[in-house]
Amino acid sequence: MSSLLLESKINPNTAYQKQQDTLIVWSEAENYDLALSFQEKAGCDEIWEKICQVQGKDPSVDITQDLVDESEEERFDDMSSPGLELPSCELSRLEEIAELVASSLPSPLRREKLALALENEGYIKKLLELFHVCEDLENIEGLHHLYEIIKGIFLLNRTALFEVMFSEDCIMDVIGCLEYDPTLSQPRKHREFLTKTAKFKEVIPISDPELKQKIHQTYRVQYIQDMVLPTPSVFEENMLSTLHSFIFFNKVEIVGMLQEDEKFLTDLFAQLTDEATDEEKRQELVNFLKEFCAFSQTLQPQNRDAFFKTLSNMGILPALEVILGMDDTQVRSAATDIFSYLVEYNPSMVREFVMQEAQQNDDDILLINLIIEHMICDTDPELGGAVQLMGLLRTLVDPENMLATANKTEKTEFLGFFYKHCMHVLTAPLLANTTEDKPSKDDFQTAQLLALVLELLTFCVEHHTYHIKNYIINKDILRRVLVLMASKHAFLALCALRFKRKIIGLKDEFYNRYIMKSFLFEPVVKAFLNNGSRYNLMNSAIIEMFEFIRVEDIKSLTAHVIENYWKALEDVDYVQTFKGLKLRFEQQRERQDNPKLDSMRSILRNHRYRRDARTLEDEEEMWFNTDEDDMEDGEAVVSPSDKTKNDDDIMDPIMKESEEKEVLLKTNLSGRQSPSFKLSLSSGTKTNLSSQSSAASLPGSPGSPGSPGSPGSPGSVPKSTSQTAAITTKGGLVGLVDYPDDDEDDDEDEDKEDTLPLSKKAKFES
Repeated sequence: MSSLLLESKINPNTAYQKQQDTLIVWSEAENYDLALSFQEKAGCDEIWEKICQVQGKDPSVDITQDLVDESEEERFDDMSSPGLELPSCELSRLEEIAELVASSLPSPLRREKLALALENEGYIKKLLELFHVCEDLENIEGLHHLYEIIKGIFLLNRTALFEVMFSEDCIMDVIGCLEYDPTLSQPRKHREFLTKTAKFKEVIPISDPELKQKIHQTYRVQYIQDMVLPTPSVFEENMLSTLHSFIFFNKVEIVGMLQEDEKFLTDLFAQLTDEATDEEKRQELVNFLKEFCAFSQTLQPQNRDAFFKTLSNMGILPALEVILGMDDTQVRSAATDIFSYLVEYNPSMVREFVMQEAQQNDDDILLINLIIEHMICDTDPELGGAVQLMGLLRTLVDPENMLATANKTEKTEFLGFFYKHCMHVLTAPLLANTTEDKPSKDDFQTAQLLALVLELLTFCVEHHTYHIKNYIINKDILRRVLVLMASKHAFLALCALRFKRKIIGLKDEFYNRYIMKSFLFEPVVKAFLNNGSRYNLMNSAIIEMFEFIRVEDIKSLTAHVIENYWKALEDVDYVQTFKGLKLRFEQQRERQDNPKLDSMRSILRNHRYRRDARTLEDEEEMWFNTDEDDMEDGEAVVSPSDKTKNDDDIMDPIMKESEEKEVLLKTNLSGRQSPSFKLSLSSGTKTNLSSQSSAASLPGSPGSPGSPGSPGSPGSVPKSTSQTAAITTKGGLVGLVDYPDDDEDDDEDEDKEDTLPLSKKAKFES
């Protein structure tokens, strides 16, 4: 059923425009745009012809009238008349003045004329005189007109007009006019707030009257922008840009004038650090300094350099150290904000200060240790302050922003200082909470704090070298961190796992030996088993860590995991990670048992690399041609050593000798017994693990189709004998292409070529 969508009269003077063969656009009334969109070009052409017929135009044109910014009448007026003539400033003509201002705003030319007329005739002061008359007479209608007039003058966006309106004589009357918004039932009381409620406090007496007047003016103009005028989104883009600029340059002037007043700054810092200063006064001083630093963000880079250099010379860092040592929470919070300005601007300046003070003071009162203590002792349940402080610490210990010169390396000096004087303060809550097998305190706030500490330690592992390595190994930090894997808060357990994953990701044998010696996979395997078959972030993160070890072929960790934890992991078959690790381990053992074969394979591989590219291409072509004939599609490449084994035997050759062997070795490690966690599992545990395969059919389980690592998902290996046996071969291609794990693959490849008869191959094919 058809219905009327749009009814519009074709105006002879309206400019219609055809775009992209299926769109007709035009404007009706003021700021009211319309567009007709057609599915077919033919429909658009039909309507276009009717429009052109009414306007007497050729339908071949794309626009029926010339589009100009201003009407011809306005252009003519602009050339013929020198300016806009304003009505006389009288009560009876306020409505006429308001209409004139409103009608001028849409046209740039008329705005320009109106602004010039207002400047030349001193019209604003006359309007403000009328404002007093209207208030005395309680002429509400006149006051509403004045509101519209003054608001319109703001939208003219002229600095010269703002200078008049924001002068000492006029600004309060301008704010008074803006109280009488006709859309409100009652006028606002902005002047009452500014004169009675808002008090100007001179924390340090300002002797310069010009500076004092500039501060008053800036506060009031900022108030107009933020509280009096409607939100900027109501207006066109950049309509109040000059007002923003006026405030910006005022702030620049204020900062410059204060910075040049040495007596003012000297008194400020003297009172900040004086023990005799009362708490209320100190809070006002700190708040002033915070606002002073916030104003500095408006400065140009070279001026900001001079600003912070002045503050540094005045002793801002020692002053902050004194303030941060006080009990007043509000004062400390403001001091933290000031410290953040300094760190973000010039972290090297802060580092230099803390290293110098370390030569004279104890560790407890060092500025950086005060920051760490405030982070640890944050009383906010959401730890908002601690998060901010952790970000500042991260900036300070980030080598990317440290300087290096010919005779000085900031990274070496500062990191040496930090690990000697500060790291023990940062790790104190972690070490205090991990003395047992599980966290001694596991409430939400403690977990949040430890997660922050771990985030910073993980950053250090990634960006620092021997400093953090020595600290972790000497203090046994990783073992303490992994205690948090037993936390009831999943985010904290994952933070601990991420810390270990970052260490393993470095593939550093010093770390690997430490992990193996202390059996530090035990907490991870425990967490994995306790997680059961649930498909969640913990499950995925742990599997990813073992997958990384397998893919990167970290031989020492592969052997350690299989020798100690295989019994716990062998039943996990919804991913091929652990079976793949087992195969890696078997290949390593095979290479150790046959060193001659390993060296021969290396020679052959090196020989392949030396052949020229053309010979290689020819041989590859021959290889593909012959193999396509010999092998059926989808045939798995199976090594001869595997052909008499079933799947279970493939995965468990090592454990055949001693089924009852305890998987975790008992050795004394630095005075503590080897892990008491035995992976010679009870039947109940076995059954639980085995049930994962049956759970694979349930939606959302790790082994279900479509879930990562499931048989039906991309990147996984379907569970079949041939595919399982071929885990270490890449798509069945043997020989000519070296894969990252080609060392291991060659064992199976070469044995297959040399010893597998065609009759045997036929049996596998069948």
